[in-house]
Amino acid sequence: MKKIFLIFLLFLSQMFAQETGFELMPMGLHFLPLKANMQESRLGILYFPDNANLKVDIGNNVDIIGLSFNDAKISFGIEFMAYALSTNYQGRRLQIDALDGFFGGNGTVSFLLNNDKLFFRFRIIHNSAHFVDGHFDFTKNIWKKNIEPIPFTQDFGEITSAYVHEKTNYGLKAFTSIGYSSLVRPSLIQKWWSTLGYELNYKIHDSEKSNSEINVFLSSHIKLIGMPKYKLNYNNMIGVKFGSWDGKGVVFYLDYYIGNNYFSEYYYNRIKKFGIGFFVDFI
Repeated sequence: MKKIFLIFLLFLSQMFAQETGFELMPMGLHFLPLKANMQESRLGILYFPDNANLKVDIGNNVDIIGLSFNDAKISFGIEFMAYALSTNYQGRRLQIDALDGFFGGNGTVSFLLNNDKLFFRFRIIHNSAHFVDGHFDFTKNIWKKNIEPIPFTQDFGEITSAYVHEKTNYGLKAFTSIGYSSLVRPSLIQKWWSTLGYELNYKIHDSEKSNSEINVFLSSHIKLIGMPKYKLNYNNMIGVKFGSWDGKGVVFYLDYYIGNNYFSEYYYNRIKKFGIGFFVDFI
């Protein structure tokens, strides 16, 4: 870790020797949220046909400061997000069973490599999970299925490296990351984890007159995590985005997940879930 930090400082010293441009609240996002990573900010809904449940995402990621150099860029931003499990619709409102909340910040540095880009993103995030009133049976005054809340918490840091190759009609992002939780509850959860994956997009429509763009894409996110035994979690997506691939737009997708339940109050359950969803990119 010390060697990585020293290398990072060396890169910074070389960049600050170049001409520097400063931006407060820069346009867009320096590092786009990884589409198949459940723990990224988004605004949308994922529907599960097997039981008609919903995963409801609310959140956003904003860059606050940007520094531009000849062949590099640095940004610092904040992230606030939550996703909830809706089990039914009763009394004209969604019944929310469980909720995961996240907030924190990130710093990203990128370098130009010929026509490609190399990214390094560092995140510091607090994650806590809760049961909500939809998990409580008020007629019997008990928690449903006799599953009581657990004090689930993760305070973690994560370093992600990503290589982005872009051409006129397609793009590829390959990434890997390593994370460590300084605080975990329950304590049996392992503190270290790692991930890898990719995003492949292909432009099928581009109109300069209407400033419209359509991309189809594949995305995969694989995570090795110990809860408490180390196992692999897989999430795969296929979909279409209406709008610029690295800009604002709406995404419609199919999702297939195998792994520990991403609603952390149920983290000990291994699940297989197929979903149909959409989300909006506010970039």
